[in-house]
Amino acid sequence: MNEWLKLDNQLCFALYATSRAMTQAYQPLLEPLGLTYPQYLVMLVLWEQDGVSVKQLGERLMLDSGTLTPLLKRMEMSGWLSRRRAQDDERRVDIFLTDAGRALRHAALAVPQQLSRKYADPANPELTQVRELRDTLRELLTLLRQAPANPEG
Repeated sequence: MNEWLKLDNQLCFALYATSRAMTQAYQPLLEPLGLTYPQYLVMLVLWEQDGVSVKQLGERLMLDSGTLTPLLKRMEMSGWLSRRRAQDDERRVDIFLTDAGRALRHAALAVPQQLSRKYADPANPELTQVRELRDTLRELLTLLRQAPANPEG
């Protein structure tokens, strides 16, 4: 069999499997907060900058509106955020944290700490390899986003 077509030789599969495993690692930490992993990502953006538009949020999370809108509706029903049409442009919908959403931030502070304690090598408390990997993945993401859609063209 051609080595190029072996599953274990595929970077895309390694990234996919790792992403799924990371999401699964977060799940038990987020469950007590009542958050799913995608909801946690939304909250991270809003805790950084409250009042972003749906478009800005989608760009930041690399999600389309078809995925983001139902997610935001569920989060609004949970009482963590509100969606409001912008007064200066009715086409734009802005997302704002509620008091409950802001309060959730305090409880969520423990999530990254718990995750690093759970998976960190005790001999490497600085998590240097994890930070280097994160930076490498960011570089790869930048390269992939800059690449032409059709590699033949």
